[in-house]
Amino acid sequence: MSKLADQIKEALAAFGRLRTSPALIGGLALASHRVVRATRDVGFLVESQDADRLHEMLLALGYRCVHRSDDAANYVRDHEGFDVLYARRQEALRLLAEAPEHRTPFGRLRVVSAEGLIAFKLQALVNDPTRARDLDDIEALLKANVHTLDMSEVRRYFALFERVELLEKLLDQA
Repeated sequence: MSKLADQIKEALAAFGRLRTSPALIGGLALASHRVVRATRDVGFLVESQDADRLHEMLLALGYRCVHRSDDAANYVRDHEGFDVLYARRQEALRLLAEAPEHRTPFGRLRVVSAEGLIAFKLQALVNDPTRARDLDDIEALLKANVHTLDMSEVRRYFALFERVELLEKLLDQA
């Protein structure tokens, strides 16, 4: 089994002690929405009330915290990365609550919707416009799911971040 798979299985065992089951986000979550790309880290959306408990669990598993704020945290262990977004705002809490279970190579995992992944990746891109990978992921999600996405939700996210023109450009390419 791959090191990444072992890392996820270990995390899933630790998650059993949290109030709310986390949902997969980031590069690995893309596969549940028909987009495959290489990634070396795992990312989860976790209820903010679980932040301290999760932090302690990850430290006990040998991770080192490289960044932690009210919104997110990043951990490393050897060459393994573990990223966490904390759901504390209403929209993120909704995306977490509605994240369906998917069958994955790592077992059954809750995964944030394609619309939610687009929103998180758009926010990352707005926060750091040099994050070309996030833009590529948004474009791939749009192309792979153009007929099944809730476009009113997607448009709402792009309007929220004042990027409606970007959405129109991406949809023209899709």
